[in-house]
Amino acid sequence: MNGIKRIFSLLFMIWGFVTFIAAMLLVLPFIFIISALFKGKRGSDIIFVFLNIWGWIFCTLCFYRIRTQNRLVIDPQKAYIYVSNHNSYLDAVAIVLAIPSSFKPLGKIEMVKIPVFGLIYRRVVVMIDRASKESRLQSVEELKQDLAKGQSILIFPEGTMNRSDKPLTDFYDGAFRLAIETQTPIAPMVIINARNLFPRADPLAARPGVITCIYDEPVEVSGLVTEDLETLKAKVFSKMEALIRMSP
Repeated sequence: MNGIKRIFSLLFMIWGFVTFIAAMLLVLPFIFIISALFKGKRGSDIIFVFLNIWGWIFCTLCFYRIRTQNRLVIDPQKAYIYVSNHNSYLDAVAIVLAIPSSFKPLGKIEMVKIPVFGLIYRRVVVMIDRASKESRLQSVEELKQDLAKGQSILIFPEGTMNRSDKPLTDFYDGAFRLAIETQTPIAPMVIINARNLFPRADPLAARPGVITCIYDEPVEVSGLVTEDLETLKAKVFSKMEALIRMSP
């Protein structure tokens, strides 16, 4: 019985991969054209529509459902620094469909090497090479410019995918330092069940199901200074950890 289950899991994983790439190939020409014709937030807003189409196609054909809770605490007309946990490759799809407005994610430069995905990735992501101090400084400046134009951004404060048994791993300072320096509110969100449906450690355990994205109230940073960074980071960590622990 386990053997049959693994065969079905393998077939599902292959179907998911093919669907993921096919949906990207469908929207890729539009993203190329939009990125050439429109710059700044206007371009991001239009590209975001096609990213939603990509996410919807993938989830529909692979029988994933993205459920969002407390979405009304977010004002789509306002710029936020979204912060989220990161447990699975499915997080990218969940986030696109759960966040109600366009955003610029901060992502690792290594991801551009992924076929097809990398072509879209380089047009929608602020890339960072963590091994390069110059790259880190440049990415921070780019994020600041986006926020100044009213563009929301997304940062995984854990820095990389969580492979531990803990709900969250320690946060880096980046998102919180940026929030204080730009006086931009932080919008905490957690993704539930993505790791169970597509575990990085065992892709053959992939299966369809429901992914839940839960928002907490945005954290205002007005008046905070650099000395408040650790307190702010601990506050957001506590909020996100509580949301994860309270989830079934």
